[in-house]
Amino acid sequence: MEPSDKTPANLVEKNPDGTFTKETLQRAMKALKKRLKVTRLDDSSKLGRDPMSKGGESGIVAVKPPPQYPAEVWQALEAKGRIRGDRHGLYEILEQPMNPHAD
Repeated sequence: MEPSDKTPANLVEKNPDGTFTKETLQRAMKALKKRLKVTRLDDSSKLGRDPMSKGGESGIVAVKPPPQYPAEVWQALEAKGRIRGDRHGLYEILEQPMNPHAD
């Protein structure tokens, strides 16, 4: 049986020049967005709050990245300006400007 914490070989791919492929970075962003969404939903749910309240809006803006991607992937996304990291290992997704060439 294979250890569950091992990164699948096809999940993180690199270009010949050593940079991560576009697909790898897209999958990592998708995984980070999903983790942020689930964490926000969990935080804003009624569970663990006053039973008479309807919950509340989540104030969570950053999460720990999914462990199936190495730290180098998150550093590459941070260098591209897609996410912002803090000193505690949390990452926040940055809003991307609209494409000025799109109609």
